[in-house]
Amino acid sequence: MWAAPVTLQGNSVSLTPLTPAHAPDLAKASADGDLSKLWYTAIPAPDAVDAEITRRLSLCESGSMVPFAILDTNGRAVGMTTYMNINHSNRRLEIGSTWYRKSVQRTGLNTECKLLLLRHAFETLDAIAVEFRTHVINTQSRRAIERLGAKLDGILRSHMIMANGTIRDTAVYSITAAEWPTTKAHLEFQMQRNRAVAD
Repeated sequence: MWAAPVTLQGNSVSLTPLTPAHAPDLAKASADGDLSKLWYTAIPAPDAVDAEITRRLSLCESGSMVPFAILDTNGRAVGMTTYMNINHSNRRLEIGSTWYRKSVQRTGLNTECKLLLLRHAFETLDAIAVEFRTHVINTQSRRAIERLGAKLDGILRSHMIMANGTIRDTAVYSITAAEWPTTKAHLEFQMQRNRAVAD
């Protein structure tokens, strides 16, 4: 397969292939901030983490997803992310189904995660484009995607039926291979600035 499970190591975070062993940490991560109560996104409740891991691993077996556990410097799983909707023949994928425990949000961890994922996609897998999708009303997610340097491709109207029965319009963003050098420089600058603030 073009995209396959891999470990990606950063300075303050690492992405490792998701396994059932990550479930206890991820259940605690979901409980931090009651993330599953956010109706406009799909974060598993603590007691549903095992089932979500099984679902993601099943999609990995079929070749449509590469799921990761997001680990902090202590090796604790603080969230999940994936390569998903993988188009192996066209070297195109989406980074999505991402969530972090509340206590690590807005800490710069997301920036490093996205740098690791994008660098692997463009520099190792030679992807032609990487997509990001989110609910059109999820302003926190949309601003985070835009801060990466991704450009809005458009809105898929009436795209999905949510768990609560509402209809989701999906905002679709992407970064192309030609845009990657500029995006990479921007993300590396953001990380340096975050480290300077932390110091």
